[in-house]
Amino acid sequence: MSTPEYTKGSGNVYADIGFADAPERLAKAKLGMRINEIIERRALKQAEAAKILKINQPKVSALINGQLSLFSMEKLIHFLNLLNQDVEIIVKARANRTLVGKLKVALGAL
Repeated sequence: MSTPEYTKGSGNVYADIGFADAPERLAKAKLGMRINEIIERRALKQAEAAKILKINQPKVSALINGQLSLFSMEKLIHFLNLLNQDVEIIVKARANRTLVGKLKVALGAL
């Protein structure tokens, strides 16, 4: 029996499959995952979440099912604020000034 071959991922599945906007997609995915964690942890029904997020239930369903293309990063941040979450954005100079800056979302404990 041969050993299966695999390729180690970069940590960003979107980059691994070739999306040009991989950092943005990963950031949105992390924000969406946190929103879903909060909804789940609070045991909110979709209609209850819709009231809190000030959107309709079908959009909550889309959010829960990962259809994040329907939402801007700003909208996801707004949803987190409506769910009593602080969102901090830190802009700093990149250590290696010859490279393009990067986007990173770090999630703290719930």
